[in-house]
Amino acid sequence: MHEKKIAIAPMMDWTDRHCRFFHRQLTSRAVLYTEMVVADAVIHGDRERLLGFSGAEQPVALQLGGSDPAKLAEAARIGAESGYTEINLNVGCPSDRVQSGTFGACLMRTPELVGACVEAMKAAVPIPVTVKCRLGVDDQDPETALDELTDAVLATGADGLWVHARKAWLEGLSPKENREIPPLDYGRVYRLKARYPDRFIGINGGIRTVAEAREHLAHTDGVMFGRAAYHEPGMLAGVDEILGERPSEPVDLACVVETMADYAARHIERGGRLAHVTRHMTGLFHGLPGARRYRQILSTDATRPGAGPEVLLAAFDAVRLAPAEEAA
Repeated sequence: MHEKKIAIAPMMDWTDRHCRFFHRQLTSRAVLYTEMVVADAVIHGDRERLLGFSGAEQPVALQLGGSDPAKLAEAARIGAESGYTEINLNVGCPSDRVQSGTFGACLMRTPELVGACVEAMKAAVPIPVTVKCRLGVDDQDPETALDELTDAVLATGADGLWVHARKAWLEGLSPKENREIPPLDYGRVYRLKARYPDRFIGINGGIRTVAEAREHLAHTDGVMFGRAAYHEPGMLAGVDEILGERPSEPVDLACVVETMADYAARHIERGGRLAHVTRHMTGLFHGLPGARRYRQILSTDATRPGAGPEVLLAAFDAVRLAPAEEAA
């Protein structure tokens, strides 16, 4: 029986190192993922910019994009040496960029190639290698497409599979539409898990609350939150408890803000901007009195040149001092 896992999905332009540090203040147990990084960029690009992270973010997994087994193996090796605890291969992204590069969701059509990529990556690193995929693409039958992909990657050593419970339509839908229009089919992922009772199978797609995650964990080994956790990050304060770890006291959001203000100050001292940090925090007080004013301050004042951590503290005051009856 696998240890149950909760993860925050890799999300392009969102799950950068500042976002991950913030999320780690809300949950100590969730596995955090990088944005997808193309293997060629890892090999030839600015590694500190692309791969740099704080040890305080751990456990952190690196998601790679690509379809060349040798390049993926080299990128995985670099990722492992950089300190990541897991390497994940993207077989689910439907963006135009990955289609032109013949990777991401396109790889659902070539399970043997995905298997070869996994085999090469496994040979190159001592840490787990996992795959994140869709149910299928375009006119593929999810019953056969998902089984074929799963068979190929598990046979060559993958340590687990995260399944976004939607098909991807590479013809006719934009990446945003692909996150919303294809219907969710959680039952298909449950059936996959029943077929592989001894292998890690996690589920992703449209999961909005900790209560929903608890339900999915009755049928799968892991739940991966996506945009819900980004837009309403306060929900992550309930993650550790459903993983069996009862915190000695609830997450103190005032302490979270203070920690992030200190973090932002250090980032600014290194030449960064406050908004690089606070853009990930606008939803922290979703549904609470003062939340609207908090969002307004972070969306305007925090983006101004020279803005410092005092702006974040002032935004928090809008929540701390808000009358209880004020609309959120």
